[in-house]
Amino acid sequence: MDKVVISLLLLGTALMMAHACPKYCVCQNLSESLGTLCPSKGLLFVPMDIDRRTVELRLGGNFILKVSTQDFANMTGLVDLTLSRNTISSIQPFSFIDLETLRSLHLDSNRLTELGPDDLRGLVNLQHLILNNNQLNRISNSALEDLTLTLEDLDLSYNNLRSVPWETIRKMVSLHQMSLDHNLINYITEGTFTDLDKLARLDLTSNRLQKLPPDPIFARSQSSVVLSTPYAPQLSLSFGGNPLHCNCEVLWLRRLDREDDMETCASPTTLKGRYFWSIREEEFVCEPPLITQHTHKLLVLEGQTASLRCKAVGDPMPAVHWVAPDDRLISNSSRATVYENGTLDITVTTSKDYGTFTCIAANAAGESTASIELSIIQLPHLSNSTNRTAQPKSGLSDITSSTKISKGEPKPPPEVVSVSEVTSVSALIKWIVSKSATKVNMYQLQYNCSEDEVLIYR
Repeated sequence: MDKVVISLLLLGTALMMAHACPKYCVCQNLSESLGTLCPSKGLLFVPMDIDRRTVELRLGGNFILKVSTQDFANMTGLVDLTLSRNTISSIQPFSFIDLETLRSLHLDSNRLTELGPDDLRGLVNLQHLILNNNQLNRISNSALEDLTLTLEDLDLSYNNLRSVPWETIRKMVSLHQMSLDHNLINYITEGTFTDLDKLARLDLTSNRLQKLPPDPIFARSQSSVVLSTPYAPQLSLSFGGNPLHCNCEVLWLRRLDREDDMETCASPTTLKGRYFWSIREEEFVCEPPLITQHTHKLLVLEGQTASLRCKAVGDPMPAVHWVAPDDRLISNSSRATVYENGTLDITVTTSKDYGTFTCIAANAAGESTASIELSIIQLPHLSNSTNRTAQPKSGLSDITSSTKISKGEPKPPPEVVSVSEVTSVSALIKWIVSKSATKVNMYQLQYNCSEDEVLIYR
């Protein structure tokens, strides 16, 4: 009788397993670990009848189009997920939210074009993220946030990325290897690798980098350095196939003791095509800034836009900064915009903008300055009293500060127009209309805020 019961139990278990295993898939139950293997079965979507207890799930080589929130719901024990070589073009946000135990996610060789902020949400224990051979052109700044403490292997190679979330990567303190090769990356934020003490392999081959940011981590890539501690392994660094601009900014890299990896210079013209490691140090030079064009004097009507121009050349290309007449640095605000080409636009000028502005062009080789005189034609300002106007206030410009200094005495208003019934949101404006007076074809209302005196026209 006992043998019959045992046989029935075994038969029941086998039937349950057979029922739990999706059609065309192979299910393995080894040492309390359930594996569901469905590679190259012509699947168009993730089977809905996958056992939620699955630990290893292989769905590579199919024709799955997208990942949805139902596909892996309640698979709280999943450790390894393979979705390689499908046609996945999108991941629904929070599709992996239940996969807190997942260690490895393979999404390589698909058709993903971007990663949204919540596409990988919930993968708090992921160690391996493989995304190479997709069509990625954008990764949200928060897409990798849940992976920062545990991720060891990040592969983003063979995509169309112009940038990656450097600030998030900077926090990946467990990262061992990172592949960013064969993309369109043209810069790396300085300080990205400062805390990545465990990084042992960094591949930046075939991008659009003109330089690498100086970082102590690159010293570990030298052939003469012997580092045996697990917290500071020797770094395998590859950066060939980039259009290196060989000036003084990459001199630190030239001074590293490395074997010739056949990297070449793309610019300047005098060094184009030459092997990076064969160029003498004194040939890595920069040119100080030279301001070639700038506004000398500008006269504008109060309330109108003032465009101050400043163009500079140099190697590397200088960054242009502006200093207000009160010696403070101008930053972008509601009234001021500093453009990459060096132009400063003050959209609504006030009397406080009067004075000498300074254009500063700076690069690694030095700086150059130029002065621009801005004069403002002042307009009469109506006060909040019914028949009185006030002189425009003078003092520090609010381009860089909200500090206000009020000076001046009111003067008699013109007789043509009168203002009455003034409130915080309205005013009654009157003027005389007669047969003898000139016909009014157009009128313009000008008002200003008592907080910042910015003129508004209607």
